[in-house]
Amino acid sequence: MSRLIDPYHPLPNPLLVVISGTSGVGKDATVKRMKEMGYPFHFVVTTTDRPPRPDEVDGVDYCFVSTDEFEHMLQNDELLEHAIVYGQRKGVSKAQVQRALASGQDVMMRLDVQGAATIRRLVPEAVLIFLTCESEEVLTARLRDRRTESEEALRTRLAVARREMERLPEFDYVVANRTGQLDETVETIAAIIQAEKCRVRQREITL
Repeated sequence: MSRLIDPYHPLPNPLLVVISGTSGVGKDATVKRMKEMGYPFHFVVTTTDRPPRPDEVDGVDYCFVSTDEFEHMLQNDELLEHAIVYGQRKGVSKAQVQRALASGQDVMMRLDVQGAATIRRLVPEAVLIFLTCESEEVLTARLRDRRTESEEALRTRLAVARREMERLPEFDYVVANRTGQLDETVETIAAIIQAEKCRVRQREITL
């Protein structure tokens, strides 16, 4: 569904924006930088049952819960989207998104490619942005620099990344997150959002 914007009183609808892409392209860093730069989004904190990494903060990077707690949320239909990614469960709180949209706020969420596809199916008017980097060599280096996986696990992630790149046509926009140019990545995403706000036919988000 969409509506024509009033040219004399152009009050754009709130947007649901998904930042996605393969593992290692900088989804977390991009969303974190947008927060630091004060962009007026409600940033959805993804729920996961995996343990936090040493530099991650509960309620900021992810909402870390036990597997039993995650199962309880599933059974009570509390998640808008959920998936198993590399053996780890991740999901998005439905109430968190509904409250933000009802208040007129734009909502931004960071999801893997599988999760983005689910949102496209459930919320066709969502804005889907696919992050990439310069090359597979750069992606490999970024994943290796994290030092969180064995070489075998790294090869698995790269194989998954190649398959995920093939799903690019399912997205609305693609943004290259080049090394050392994070602010430029954020500015490009902000420009996409501003352009969406100026659409004659406004996206209408319904959950």
